[in-house]
Amino acid sequence: MTDWPLLSLVTFLPLVGAAFILTIRGDEDVVARNARNVAFLTTCATFALSLSLWVNFDPGTASFQFVEKTLWLPGLGVSYHMGVDGISLLFVLLSTFLTPLCILASWQSIKVRVKEYMVSFLVLETMMVGMFCALDLVAFYMFFEGVLIPMFIIIGVWGGPRRVYAAFKFFLYTLLGSVLMLLAMMAMYFAAGGTTDIPTLMAFRFDPAMQMWLWLAFFASFAVKVPMWPVHTWLPDAHVEAPTAGSVILAGVLLKMGAYGFIRFSVPMFPEATVYFTPFVYTLSVVAVIYTSLVALAQEDMKKLIAYSSVAHMGFVTIGIFALTQQSVEGALFQMLSHGVVSGALFLCVGVVYDRMHTREIGAYGGLVNRMPVYALVFMVFTLGSVGLPGTSGFIGEFLVLLGVFQVNSWVALFAASGVILGAAYMLYLYRRVIFGKLEKPELKSILDLSGREIAVFTPLIAMVLWMGIYPAPFLNVFHTSVSALIEKHEVARAAVHAVALAAQ
Repeated sequence: MTDWPLLSLVTFLPLVGAAFILTIRGDEDVVARNARNVAFLTTCATFALSLSLWVNFDPGTASFQFVEKTLWLPGLGVSYHMGVDGISLLFVLLSTFLTPLCILASWQSIKVRVKEYMVSFLVLETMMVGMFCALDLVAFYMFFEGVLIPMFIIIGVWGGPRRVYAAFKFFLYTLLGSVLMLLAMMAMYFAAGGTTDIPTLMAFRFDPAMQMWLWLAFFASFAVKVPMWPVHTWLPDAHVEAPTAGSVILAGVLLKMGAYGFIRFSVPMFPEATVYFTPFVYTLSVVAVIYTSLVALAQEDMKKLIAYSSVAHMGFVTIGIFALTQQSVEGALFQMLSHGVVSGALFLCVGVVYDRMHTREIGAYGGLVNRMPVYALVFMVFTLGSVGLPGTSGFIGEFLVLLGVFQVNSWVALFAASGVILGAAYMLYLYRRVIFGKLEKPELKSILDLSGREIAVFTPLIAMVLWMGIYPAPFLNVFHTSVSALIEKHEVARAAVHAVALAAQ
């Protein structure tokens, strides 16, 4: 299979399923049933195919693997160039892992325009996978921005009462920053001699003064996607109004696109600027960790609480990336994977009770353990994963980030560690109010526990949280060589900046 164009197959197979769904005809119930079946089978096949990437991946090299390159626009030097390294591989797998679970989770909750909903999700999967595989600026930008369209439709059509407002806010916030990134890409194209090839640009040394402006332009796009404080305000609205599966993909994959951009572009291509702006990123990230954790404590809506917790967790990620030690970067990547699984699962947990009671208000619940013991157990696993209990995936990422950051700046590590305490406070507060106590509200006395389909959704997520927490080596081994190469290159740039600073004195 290594001779096959695996990346193209994984990227575009969902589009084949989407095209097939568009041809389905018949009465509404038949179309809906067939659309669900085709979407689920297509996403399962895509995930199975993506596993072959992991099986055939060589973790001993930092080079891009499974490379496919074809000249696309000869006059401009633009190529269809795809490849993955240790940094991007597992995010491809994260995307293909979560999508079939989202289809399964939407089986009964989405009742109108099912055909269009399934097509939107399959197009979204193609855009997500393509973004992580793209090794050409033009292709990267097309996939990076292409994600906005199906997500905009998913929120705007199948979302809550304020779905149109939330969809437009999400679209405009993320698009505005990306316009600056497009201008920066054009500047890089001309500065590097007319190439859009990402590996070539990673090896090219841009002028230090130019790096500052390029770094800021890319930061404008990636910071909104993460999202970093103070450009995070679109996220709670988008999460609250999005359907459950939309929130899962938004938290599980789309938030990782910004952090991935920092690692793929900002750090390797603009190393001198990265050194210069690191204190700035530390400041914004520490504020995000502490401030949004406190805001999460004040929430009465379950989705909003988890949305604000995502901003805090991604603050950990950006601190780890810009500390640029082996442990901190590996910890940031691991935390991104863990957060993708845990936060996605938490939104699914909210969706379970919302489908039954049609409210997300924390005060509307209480004592659910008496009627939903299996749900209480499932919710507990993901709550503890979010808190970072040893033995869960959340612990590994947070521990490595704190260990790596402490070597560089102990004060930043101290402030970041406070986020762990605050995280335990708001997540355990949520769990206690929803699950424990007396079952006093009459409408809750007939609520049903998890169905077989819901258990099937949660089982692989629980397995992943425990596997990553108990035996993280298979994931860290994939990262290690690529992260080492990134750190080595950055150390050279850091020494050059230090030498210039000494000469100026």
